[in-house]
Amino acid sequence: MRARLIHSLDYSYTEPVLLGPHRFCLKPRGHGFQRLLDFRLDVSPEPTTFYPLVAASGDEILRARFLGPTERFVVRAMSVVETQMAPRLEACLEGAEPELPYPVGHLNGDLAGALAGWLPNGQHDPAAVDLAQEALMGSDQRALLFLAQLIEIIQDRVKYTQRHVGPAWPAGRTLKERVGSCRDLAMLMIESCRCVGLPARFVSGYHLLEPKPRRYDLHAWAEVYLPGAGWRGFDPSGKGVIDDRYVVLATSSRPPLTAAVTGSFSGPDEVTSTLEWSIKAELLEDSHIPAEAPEALRH
Repeated sequence: MRARLIHSLDYSYTEPVLLGPHRFCLKPRGHGFQRLLDFRLDVSPEPTTFYPLVAASGDEILRARFLGPTERFVVRAMSVVETQMAPRLEACLEGAEPELPYPVGHLNGDLAGALAGWLPNGQHDPAAVDLAQEALMGSDQRALLFLAQLIEIIQDRVKYTQRHVGPAWPAGRTLKERVGSCRDLAMLMIESCRCVGLPARFVSGYHLLEPKPRRYDLHAWAEVYLPGAGWRGFDPSGKGVIDDRYVVLATSSRPPLTAAVTGSFSGPDEVTSTLEWSIKAELLEDSHIPAEAPEALRH
C-alpha cells in the first residue's frame, strides 16, 4: 500500500509565550515492512535549532529549540509511505514457535526494557498476570495460540472507545472499567505478554481503515518480539495481526515516548492554550510516488 499522509497541529495561546524544547514523533518508520518515500516537517515559528536523532527503538525522532515569544505554534508533517505485508508468522517460525513462559535469560539484553513491569515499583500489574495465565490455559504453551487467545479475551472483556486525553491506563483499570481506548488495550496486551517472557512495546501510528472514516486519528497497538520472527505488530482493538494498512510512527517500551509532539511553554499565569489538529490520508497509485526519496528533513 502507498499513501500520502498530512498530519497538522495548530496551537494557539491567549498571550505571547516562550516555547521550550520540543520533540516530534511524526516521521514514519523507513525500514522493515515500511518504506518512507518522502517526508517534510514544517514548523512555525521556525526553530533556531532543528535536528534528527535515532532513538533507542531505532526510530528517527526530531528535536527543536526556539527563541522569542509567539502566540501560535503550527506543526505540519507530510509523508509518502509504502507498506507491505509481513511474512506469515507460521512460515517464519517453521513449527518452532517459542514455548511459554519464555526464559528471560535466553533473550538479548537489549530487550530488557520491553520486559519490565509497568507499575512504579517495576512489578507487573496483578490484573495482567491473571489475564496472561488465563490466555496460557489451553494454548499448549505455544506463543501464537497464546497471542490469539489473549486478543480474543481482551476484546471480549473490554469495549473499545475513543479517548483523546490522558495517558494509557494500567491493565487493572482497563479491565475494571471494561472499556478503553486503543492505547489502553495496547498496554493491556503489552503487559500480559511481558508476564510470560515475551518482550512487547507500544506503537503509535496510523491505521488507514477501509472504508475511509469521517476523520482519521492517531492509533496505538502493540509490537511483540517473537524469537525467530522478530518484532511483529498486533492490534487488540482491531483484527489482531496487523496488515499493510498500518503505518508506524514511533515505538517504545514506555508509551509517553511515542507522543506525536512533546514540549513545554512558559508565559503569564493566566495564559491558556487551544489545539486544533487534523490527519488526512490519501491512497496513491504508482505514478504519484517520487522516483526516489529526497532529503529526509526539510523545513
